[in-house]
Amino acid sequence: MEQKRSEKELEARSSLPEDLRPVFDEFVEDYKYAATCRYGRPYVSYIVLADIVRAGWRLSEKPIK
Repeated sequence: MEQKRSEKELEARSSLPEDLRPVFDEFVEDYKYAATCRYGRPYVSYIVLADIVRAGWRLSEKPIK
């Protein structure tokens, strides 16, 4: 079940070109998971993640478990 996106997430996502939006979506999900594991809640600064994706962030290999 997909969660409803917040207004801030939608705003940050729409600031990116179409081809970077799937990268952003994957990054957001990974970040939410990691933040929840570490802090018990998935706080995310969506605009910062969008800035990082825009700067060239891409998952380069399989995560280390």
